[in-house]
Amino acid sequence: MYTYVVRVVRAEEWALVKDLRLLALRDPVAPLAFLETYEAAVARPDSFWQERAAGAAEGAAAGVRQFVAEAEDGRWAGTVTLLLEEAGTVDWAGFPVERRQGHVVGVYVRDEWRGGGMTRALLDAAVDRAWEWGAERVRLIVHEKNARAQGAYRKAGFIPSGRTVPLAQGTGETEAEYEFVLGRPEASDR
Repeated sequence: MYTYVVRVVRAEEWALVKDLRLLALRDPVAPLAFLETYEAAVARPDSFWQERAAGAAEGAAAGVRQFVAEAEDGRWAGTVTLLLEEAGTVDWAGFPVERRQGHVVGVYVRDEWRGGGMTRALLDAAVDRAWEWGAERVRLIVHEKNARAQGAYRKAGFIPSGRTVPLAQGTGETEAEYEFVLGRPEASDR
């Protein structure tokens, strides 16, 4: 049994942030899971990764946090990022944001760590931070063909909201991504 600690990244860990992201983008389901390609990410300058890590680190202004699962040997085994979306803004897909909410993105767990609860632990950390920031709910977007991820999100308590985000493919076909949500628990449930 492996042991790990889930924590927020530190600004000086930008190279590890970069390495784990590049590994995630090489995963066979990356085209379904991420809106970025390996080729685009690997071409980014170090300054991009430095800014990304600093902006999502503990102590940065509220709005973005990247969590990692760090193994006993120091290797990063998984990650998730939480974005705070404010009511009255528009999200990445052009939909209006109706309430203050957390948006989970960039979920990734290394193959050898899958199936042992790490995805749930990472999601729990992100959700807990969203509640600390006053979010009314937490959401994520998952591709219709990414059954593995949908299963993990359901196990963590997320349910489909009924909102679908169409994705135009270069082939003229349209695929979709589904919004999954988790409502803020009542005060008596915490």
